[in-house]
Amino acid sequence: MEKIEWLKERLAQPLPGTGAHELMAARVKPMPHLIPYDARPSAVLSALFMHKDTLHTLLIKRAEDGKAHSGQVSFPGGRQELSDDDLAATALREAYEEVGIIPAEVEILGGLTPLYIPVSNFIVHPFIGYTARRPSYRINNKEVARIIEIPLQELLHPDRKTKIEVTSPADASFIRTVPAYTLPDGTVIWGATAMIFSEFQVLLGEYQ
Repeated sequence: MEKIEWLKERLAQPLPGTGAHELMAARVKPMPHLIPYDARPSAVLSALFMHKDTLHTLLIKRAEDGKAHSGQVSFPGGRQELSDDDLAATALREAYEEVGIIPAEVEILGGLTPLYIPVSNFIVHPFIGYTARRPSYRINNKEVARIIEIPLQELLHPDRKTKIEVTSPADASFIRTVPAYTLPDGTVIWGATAMIFSEFQVLLGEYQ
């Protein structure tokens, strides 16, 4: 597929990086210039697949479990384990554990710019993968509330960007307005996932 081949080549070149992240940043304080030495490496997977003749990716709504990102919308992913060969393997393992995507069926096209998340002290490495068929999902209900499939073209729709009010993880009484994406079904994407989407959006815009 032409777009997949183009994307694979593009991901091997210099990326939009922090500038694209900042377009959708939700932070009150600026990003630290130095990432803490004890930041925990983690990885997420944006799995691309064809559905109804259109290229899609998927997100998950995390289960409500009281953790830092409880109930939020994100890509499948999590922290690196010692058994993982590399961070791409982390992304594939987590996607398999959370939603049942079979690692052997995914071609890793490349990675986006790593993103530090202060609230959880994770340094997140986003990977873009392609699978030739729509995944047969097996949801881990302890971690995932539901799966959200998105046509990539929705990322380029100008009406998808909005502003929302959210509370601070450290102080529920502190309300701030942050940039976000809204999907046709009402799903709201903000924070780190929106920042990753923003870089992906900039790349996809180059293809148009």
